[in-house]
Amino acid sequence: MFVFEMYSERVFTKVQIILPKKLETEEKLALMQADAEFEVGSDGDAELTAAAFASAIKGRPAPAKVPKLFLASSCIFNCAYCSCRCGGEERLHYCNSPAELARLAAAAASENGHGVFLSSAIYRNADYTQELLAEASRILREDIGYKGYLHTKIMPGADPALIAKTGQYASRLSVNIEVVHSTVFSRIAKQKNKQNILGPLRQISLQIRQAREEKRPFAVGQTTQLMAGSSDETDRTILTLSDALYRTYRLKRVYYTPFQYRHAAKGYEAENLPMRQTPRWRMTRLYQADRLIQLYGFTPDDVTPENDPYLHQELDPKTTWALRHLDLYPVEVNQADFETLIRVPGIGITYANRILEARRHATVTHELLKKMRISLKRCACFITCDGKYRGGSMLDSSDLWRLLTDGAAQSDGSPASDRQDEPAIQKTGISRDKSL
Repeated sequence: MFVFEMYSERVFTKVQIILPKKLETEEKLALMQADAEFEVGSDGDAELTAAAFASAIKGRPAPAKVPKLFLASSCIFNCAYCSCRCGGEERLHYCNSPAELARLAAAAASENGHGVFLSSAIYRNADYTQELLAEASRILREDIGYKGYLHTKIMPGADPALIAKTGQYASRLSVNIEVVHSTVFSRIAKQKNKQNILGPLRQISLQIRQAREEKRPFAVGQTTQLMAGSSDETDRTILTLSDALYRTYRLKRVYYTPFQYRHAAKGYEAENLPMRQTPRWRMTRLYQADRLIQLYGFTPDDVTPENDPYLHQELDPKTTWALRHLDLYPVEVNQADFETLIRVPGIGITYANRILEARRHATVTHELLKKMRISLKRCACFITCDGKYRGGSMLDSSDLWRLLTDGAAQSDGSPASDRQDEPAIQKTGISRDKSL
């Protein structure tokens, strides 16, 4: 802070005026990095939430992380979980001009090589903030000449005309839903409501479709973000909502973040909110289940049935599904079709295609699967190769759950304090009887 002393001419009283410190670029970037904890802007961010995700569902390298830059950190909203809330603790705030934000974005994109994500707290009001973000996007494209990937955030309740202006320059747009039940807004985000969140979602979807029909430049997709643990919602509820969002608004991705309430927030005393920090392993399982639903033909009912509505820390959702349907296994890899292969634990889309290609030239054996880098540890008890079974007596073992989870419970980096008691097979409804 800078302190200036002034004197009133009438009463000759010394007055101190405290002006906020002007932040250097490096200081702003450090604060932006802290604020980015609450934003997921790319698949790279999603996969970084847990080490296990990259290899658990698709046999490919994790996507690159896209740098996130913020226009402003001072927000008029007072969301209990957000560090930028207007009722939050004292902290340094920053606000960039559109030109400055565009310059920072160009530098970050050049260094990263994979794109950039522009976001902001709601500064003054939603439309004012959106106009500044749109202008920053314009400067980045037209004045600086940036041609790479640009993800720009849409503010809750933003005017459709400003969404259209922003979409002219962005590759992707997003507005965060955050909660699975709109009634939760009144408990943790009092200035948000169903209308100022779903309104922009609908507008983005509509404008993307119109631009595609008219063959004019506009963002090609939109995403949203859901928090897990903001209420007592089940994973079944989260996945059912996200599946509906994908279909209704044609979303490219739904991202999941852990709800965190670590410090009492001013303005929420009456709600008596408990301190809560959703464990990271839950995000891992939600991302895995999400990909199974969107890419593998599973349904929310498949991965989170009504009698077992939570995903398990100890096992990924595909393995859990397989344990509920042991009567379908083992499958013969030399005869199974693509849809059957991708439901085998340890065999994803990439590996299923490799198996189908290999079958055109040779009989697939366990040794050939190893050469394909397919984990026999994960799939051995669910397959046969040319009639040969190497799963031992695992499918008939009452201790199958423990055998499959041995050493895997902490594979996502969750702290030991996050672990749940290991559920018994009977407790989860998993049995060789498909009807259970």
